[in-house]
Amino acid sequence: MEYRQLGGSGFKVPVLSLGTGTFGGGGPLFKAWGATDVAEATRLVDICLDAGLNMFDTADVYSQGMAEEILGEAIKGRRGKVLISTKGTFRTGIGPNDVGSSRHYLTRAVEASLQRLGTDHIDLYQLHGFDAVTPIEEVLETLDGFVRAGKIRYIGCSNFSGWHLMKSLAISEKYGLARYVAHQAYYSLVGRDYEAELMPLAIDQKVGAVVWSPLGWGRLTGKIRRGQPLPPSSRLQSKVALEAGPQISDELLYRVTDVLEKVAAETGKSMPQIALNWLLQRPTVSNVIVGARNEEQLRENLGAIGWNLTKEQVAQLDAASTTRLSYPCWHQRGFAERNPPPV
Repeated sequence: MEYRQLGGSGFKVPVLSLGTGTFGGGGPLFKAWGATDVAEATRLVDICLDAGLNMFDTADVYSQGMAEEILGEAIKGRRGKVLISTKGTFRTGIGPNDVGSSRHYLTRAVEASLQRLGTDHIDLYQLHGFDAVTPIEEVLETLDGFVRAGKIRYIGCSNFSGWHLMKSLAISEKYGLARYVAHQAYYSLVGRDYEAELMPLAIDQKVGAVVWSPLGWGRLTGKIRRGQPLPPSSRLQSKVALEAGPQISDELLYRVTDVLEKVAAETGKSMPQIALNWLLQRPTVSNVIVGARNEEQLRENLGAIGWNLTKEQVAQLDAASTTRLSYPCWHQRGFAERNPPPV
């Protein structure tokens, strides 16, 4: 297993981590992902640790907290061997203060996650989304307090816009507060929006990308092909899951899967392994979160490391997955002499 530094910090993480969105299966959205119980989760953790994958990503809203509880049980007795990343900010109750990144909410959210996980510290705590209502100073002062208390080792964010992240980093620098070292972002061969503004920012400010949904919300598993119906087990069969994820045109999807199939034939690797390996060669990527409903899927994802696509194969995948940038990024590419793209 390869380890990389998380952004500009001294913290090293494996290039793959196991996401726990499949743990619990509570509610329509997460039921479409999977319903892994404690026994199966424990088996998956065993396989991960044997392979050198020791980082596990979760969130307080995954199956209404069940995912954190199941992960806590699965790692019981071996907390010192694992790294835990979790997230908070999304709504967890019906009250006016049961959502956001206020001092009131985050204090309760962090303590609740610690209890569900059965641990005294979280290695990487990330805000699940940007709270435009709470002053950023209040957010960062609260997180900094948890870092100083030893309950959080490092902080990150998720799903931020470029200005959200840059303003937060500036405030951390101004007041000497804990700094976001990671940005958990959607990035895949069928979703390269991250490259437009967030990647240049991450390069400049040394923020590591922790990639979620690297297979395009289940579209790059190799089971979806041109002219074929969706497999019955696909999460995309669920309207709730389909609408909650990234929207992708059929034209882009089939253009990418056609090339993935070609490269798979050349390499002897599977389409998901190629899609994951492509991501691991992108700038700023520190870690890619893989999901698995069972042991077979986990071992499949672990096969994405230990080898690399050729430059020619990467170029083919780049060409197939390129889409027109939004403004002002398309205009800036015309001034590449002084404003070069990151990839």
